[in-house]
Amino acid sequence: MPAAPADSALYRQLLGDDETAALFTDSAEIRAMLLVEGALARVQGAAGMIPAAAAAAIDRASREAQIDPAALGASTAANGVPVPGLLAAFRNEIGDPQAAQYLHWGATSQDIADTGLVLRLRRVLALWDARLEALTQTLGRLAQDHADLPMAARTYGQAATPTSFGAVVAGWGRPLLRHRARLAGVADDLAIVSLGGAAGTLSAMGAEGSKIRAALAQALDLRDPGASWHAERDRVAALAGWMAGLTGSLAKIGEDLILLTQTGISEVTISGAGGSSTMPQKQNPVGPSVLVALARQVAALDTAMQGATVHRQNRDGAAWFTEWLVLPQMCLSTGRALALALDLANRIAPDPAAMARGLAADAGTIEAEALSFALARIMPRPEAQERIKALCAEALATRVPLAKLAARDWSDLDFHPAGLGSAPDEARAFAADTIPRGHIAAPCHIETVTPGRGNGI
Repeated sequence: MPAAPADSALYRQLLGDDETAALFTDSAEIRAMLLVEGALARVQGAAGMIPAAAAAAIDRASREAQIDPAALGASTAANGVPVPGLLAAFRNEIGDPQAAQYLHWGATSQDIADTGLVLRLRRVLALWDARLEALTQTLGRLAQDHADLPMAARTYGQAATPTSFGAVVAGWGRPLLRHRARLAGVADDLAIVSLGGAAGTLSAMGAEGSKIRAALAQALDLRDPGASWHAERDRVAALAGWMAGLTGSLAKIGEDLILLTQTGISEVTISGAGGSSTMPQKQNPVGPSVLVALARQVAALDTAMQGATVHRQNRDGAAWFTEWLVLPQMCLSTGRALALALDLANRIAPDPAAMARGLAADAGTIEAEALSFALARIMPRPEAQERIKALCAEALATRVPLAKLAARDWSDLDFHPAGLGSAPDEARAFAADTIPRGHIAAPCHIETVTPGRGNGI
């Protein structure tokens, strides 16, 4: 097993997500930090804090510089952050020592790293928002198409009363609508610039520091938080908690699919299910199992992320490094879970005949609740429940259908087989709620560019 399965040629297609991973590469991180440095110089030049010519040179170079991440490795190991090495390499790329001296004026490494992270997370969350929209729409169509398809609802693994497959799908999808609504708030909360300087006071920029921070936020299409947030990690922790909640809801789909495709139930089929190396009959629910495993991993990592909110004093390397170790992996697993759930939603199909067999199983004892309420019209309900409980035992022992035994004992009983109740309406209501909604905007593009082409923010 490789140390990082999501980066493994062997396991990446099972456990990784290339689109999310693209925003957590060394080159993406460097590109984002260069964009921040360029924007900072631009707004400082406009404010007269640094010479306009130097600002233009830094800004231009930030769009064109090509810096090898491997060349920064030794410096990062020594300094605990890549920014000092990046600045040294970037000054060489600027090619004008006079202009280069104004690079990173009054900022600190965490300002650049955190703002670069925010720019990358904005694109990640926009990607996930689009996937959530597609997933809920696909589930909405499934719920609508099968709103009236009866199947056995199961509690504690036992047949309870009838429901519909559409209602089950709606139960998968409603939490995802709520997660998507929460994502908008999480994304907005994270869309802030970081500019506090050495100790969060912007002292090197003097009285103009707050104005520079506001201008930098505007240049990057972010918000100005009005203060440094170097040691305030609640926003990042909220994202981690959101990922844990989302992957948990996706794992619920996985768990249900594992059970619904189980031999002896087989009420749902998954096209393209996994095979076995030795048992030709196997159709393994690989995708659903991955959803469950990813959720367990993200939940475990969320514990570390919540612990990383505890920062000592004004800046804490240990807590910050913990985020670096944990947050990217959480994002890769969350992205994979979303992509996989969408793929599965397009490959599952109910088997009405199998569902009918499930309803008729165990001598039709799924009608016990409906029979007990019908009988409660002619005797006290506790007595009715006891009588039906005894009939259920007889039905299971003799395999005579429960309804037939009830007709034998109460020939004039006004009984109608249990209906689907509110299940069809709930399925259709969920389907109606999956009308397309606006995506989270992702105006910032972080990509590798060739010299001379430029890169906009």
